[in-house]
Amino acid sequence: MGSDDLSKTLARASAVLFDFDGPLCDVFAGLPAPKVADHLRRQIATREPSLSAKLSETDDPMEVLRLSYESNPEVGLQVERALTAAELEAVAVAGAPTPGAVPALEAAATAGRRVAVVSNNSAECVRAFLARHSLSDHVREVVGRAADRPDLMKPHPHSLLRAAELLEVGPSECVLIGDSVTDIQAAHLAGGTAIGYANKLRKREAFLEAGAEAVTEQMEAIADAMR
Repeated sequence: MGSDDLSKTLARASAVLFDFDGPLCDVFAGLPAPKVADHLRRQIATREPSLSAKLSETDDPMEVLRLSYESNPEVGLQVERALTAAELEAVAVAGAPTPGAVPALEAAATAGRRVAVVSNNSAECVRAFLARHSLSDHVREVVGRAADRPDLMKPHPHSLLRAAELLEVGPSECVLIGDSVTDIQAAHLAGGTAIGYANKLRKREAFLEAGAEAVTEQMEAIADAMR
């Protein structure tokens, strides 16, 4: 699977959807995810002590959110607010966009593709990052984590279907560029195609096993394939 697969996959799509954390930004580069997860755990330690042991097994803020809602929706709402605030703090210190991300966004727009960001992160933090780096004009729509519904995070196709609706294209016309197996799964569940961004060596095989239509190690390759 090489550049031909990448070019063919992009050529068939009228809309390009970018996952946020990974393809566009290392969200927790400046404020590490384990630190955020620990902050969220402390938010609920006194309110839901029975959940503490289970939460101690993960350092993923999204999983802390999911488990909190499953245990107690009221507590989950508190965690969600705290997570959104932490994400806004994180993207302010996350540094520059992922290498190659800006050319990829620019090439997609120049090629006439409709562009959206679909993310399990909050839409607020995505928009803040795009604005901070003068990228807002490259992105037509942002679909972030659905409020009060962590069960709709990817691999659920909700955010992709919503993006297709907002972009006024069919889901089958969309290709998602993501850096996790759940992105590949969400794209296929929505009826679209997927390009795996293998920013770690072990990911390539996982993406191929998940049925990704193409895999790339460099976001710059996305731009090259659309030029």
